[in-house]
Amino acid sequence: MKWRRVLLWAGAALAVMLLWMMAPLGLRRVAFFRVRQVELVGIRYLDADQVLAALQLSPRASVFDDTEVLVDRLRALDGIADVAVTRRPPASLKVVVRETEPVALVANARGALTVVDAVARPLPFELVSLDLPVVQTGEKGDSGVVAVLARIQAVDPALFQTIDAARLTGGENRDVVLELGRHRVLLTSDAGPEVIQSVVLVARDLAAKARPYAELDARYAGQIVVRRRPGAAKRTGSARSA
Repeated sequence: MKWRRVLLWAGAALAVMLLWMMAPLGLRRVAFFRVRQVELVGIRYLDADQVLAALQLSPRASVFDDTEVLVDRLRALDGIADVAVTRRPPASLKVVVRETEPVALVANARGALTVVDAVARPLPFELVSLDLPVVQTGEKGDSGVVAVLARIQAVDPALFQTIDAARLTGGENRDVVLELGRHRVLLTSDAGPEVIQSVVLVARDLAAKARPYAELDARYAGQIVVRRRPGAAKRTGSARSA
C-alpha cells in the first residue's frame, strides 16, 4: 500500500507543477490580467516615455507574458546598463533600471556637448540635470581623458565633483590636465587609484595648513609636485612643493 501512496503523492505533485507551468499560458488570454500600469524604478537621466516606448507593449499585453523579452528590449536601449522586470498581478509590471553612469560632457569644435560614459560612448541623457567635467574634443586621446575621469569618479567621488574640465596637455606623453576652480591637477593617462588618493591627501594637507597653491603635478613616480604658480616647482618628500 505504501507504494500506492507514493505514486499518488508523486502524481499530485506532478499535477501541481503542470498547473503552475501552464497557468500563465491560459491567464495571458484573460483581459483582467492585461497590463494597465508600469512602475519605473531607477530612472534619473533617461526619459521615462522613451523607456516605456522601448518595452513595445501591445494593447493586449499581459502580466504573464515572457518578461525576458521585455528585458532584452530594454537592454538594447542606450544608457541602460542592466534591468529587471517583475510581474505584479493583476495588471502591473515593475521595471527596475540601472542606468549607465555618465562621466563627462564632451565638447566638439562648435561647442556642442555630448554626455559620455567611461569609454567615451555617447549617452542619450538630458544635459539639464548633469553636473559633469567638460572634455574638449578634437583629438583621438579624448577617450583617455574620459578614462582618467572615470577612475577618479570610482576612487574618490568627492574629488570628481570638484573637476570643472579636463583636457590633454599636448606633446608626446599625452598627459591629462584637470581644472578644479583655481587649481589644476596633472596626471598621466594611466594614473591609478594610489596616485589619485595621493593627490587627495596632498590637497587636504595643503588646505589644512592654509597653504595656497595653483597646481598639483602627480606625473612623477612616488612624488607630487606642488606649484604656487604653473611651471615653477620644488620637491618635498612624497610631495614636491613650489
